[in-house]
Amino acid sequence: MSDYSTQELMIIAAAREIADGERIFVGMRLPITAYGVARLTHAPNAVGLFESGVARYAPAADMLYTMCDGPNQLGAAWTTGLIQIMGLLSGGRIHAGFIGGAEIDRFGNINTSYIGDTDAPTVKLPGSGGAPDIAAMAERLIVIINHQKHRLVERVGYITSPGYLDGGDARERAGLPGGGPAVVITDRAILRPHGPTNELHLAAVHPGHTVDEVVENTGWDLRSMPDVTDTPPPTEAELAALHQIDKEGFWRR
Repeated sequence: MSDYSTQELMIIAAAREIADGERIFVGMRLPITAYGVARLTHAPNAVGLFESGVARYAPAADMLYTMCDGPNQLGAAWTTGLIQIMGLLSGGRIHAGFIGGAEIDRFGNINTSYIGDTDAPTVKLPGSGGAPDIAAMAERLIVIINHQKHRLVERVGYITSPGYLDGGDARERAGLPGGGPAVVITDRAILRPHGPTNELHLAAVHPGHTVDEVVENTGWDLRSMPDVTDTPPPTEAELAALHQIDKEGFWRR
């Protein structure tokens, strides 16, 4: 048995996507913890930006369950408003942003709005928040989602946050300034866009999983990149940083 959980591996894989000195739109849930892990390990100069109007360097000293919690404001570099923080996106100042979703398709389009007919949906999802802005304008997008066939679909029923739209250069033709999805981190694998169509391909498989299993649990004919690897397991330093950030084990269970 491994000495880490699937959640811990997902958080650490996400943290590895943050480069030192970058300005990161952190988002909710696992990305809050991933940002803290990156800051305490390989990216000590990264800057975390929160839609709630907070910018900070060091991760919060106490547990964060949401970006709006008090500890996120205590010791922040800047506490302001939504407009000022979101304005950094339109100004081209954000290197990467995190978002999740209920569905993602093979071109990285994300649905957080409806399942079923939009006039009479079978499921009404939370909606967009700032996710479409992040997806449209950040230099690159980091997506975290559970790897299930009904979540990774051929085509989302509703595009809340744009990926590569119909593939290829569709983003550029639509006038979207950001670079689009760079990586999709799931509880089974890591996917990345590849080739002229920018279709998501299998890039790495997590320990304990197989290529066949990942393909079987994907809602389209998932192809592999030329050099599929195994996701490196967490290091002792990464796990120590994660346990320091998530002292109660709330996000890593």
